[in-house]
Amino acid sequence: MEKWRSLADTPPMKRLRAVGMNCGMEYTRFEPYVRGRRSTRFAHSMGVAEIVWRFTGDEKQAAAGLLHDVSTPVFAHVVDFLNGDALTQESTEAGTREIIERSEEIQRILREMGLTTDEVCDYHVYPLADNPSPGLSADRLEYTLRNLVAFGRCGEVRARALFACLSVGEAEDGTPELVFDAPEAARAFAFLALDMGRLYVADADRCAMQYLAELLGRALERGVLSRQALYTTEPQVIAALEADPECARQWRRYRGLSRVRRSDVRPEGDLWRRVPAKRRYIDPLARGLGRVSAWDAEFRAALEAFLSESLDVWVRAE
Repeated sequence: MEKWRSLADTPPMKRLRAVGMNCGMEYTRFEPYVRGRRSTRFAHSMGVAEIVWRFTGDEKQAAAGLLHDVSTPVFAHVVDFLNGDALTQESTEAGTREIIERSEEIQRILREMGLTTDEVCDYHVYPLADNPSPGLSADRLEYTLRNLVAFGRCGEVRARALFACLSVGEAEDGTPELVFDAPEAARAFAFLALDMGRLYVADADRCAMQYLAELLGRALERGVLSRQALYTTEPQVIAALEADPECARQWRRYRGLSRVRRSDVRPEGDLWRRVPAKRRYIDPLARGLGRVSAWDAEFRAALEAFLSESLDVWVRAE
């Protein structure tokens, strides 16, 4: 067995088995989350590492891919909203190095692999693991295919077929990037990924994540939760919320959210919010043709419409 796989059995990684993939949305009644398959940050991290290993055979890069979400708090990017970082959603990555350095189990395995913390604590330095938008990396590929299947937007057979069309190529700047060998596969994936991008910034997602962030904020202010508790597990945090009468009432309301109202002007009432969000999208490369937006007018128009759509509206979840 490759040594990097043993990192998955360390306590910091095992914690991610109880941190959901969908930022708390799976606890609401919103579609498609209420019917979709539930997944965890652990499963996502393993998937990223497997993809990196498949295309590089490099244990250092695979280990970095595996550990990239080790500092993810409960409800994941909801805590970025809590931190005022809804647009970049990177504030929760700050503790990655510290967690790796403080884990005796991780450090022991790294020593056995001949690696240092510096080599695995920032997967951004490995382009096949992560790269700037709109490139296709192992991270974006994994969560896109995972969610497409989980939400019934794409069957497993089709997802595997799209994956089989990938190989390592080069981005415009010469760095490695995952590239589709068949133009039709690149086009199909581009539209499917855009479908997911719309979901990630939909009114329901933005509004529910903001609601949960404010609930966590109130729990912190009242001493129901500590900042350290955000780095335990979701069942533990939910139990703490449910043990407090006020937080329990707010949590029950959150669990019942199923629709969103919107308005261009602020209505009366204190539950209306303007909520910014990070737009996630992929414009993949097709070998020999470049990015899909460069040679497919329909996708280019759809992507431009997505990027130009205003999120400057008032929303309220009910």
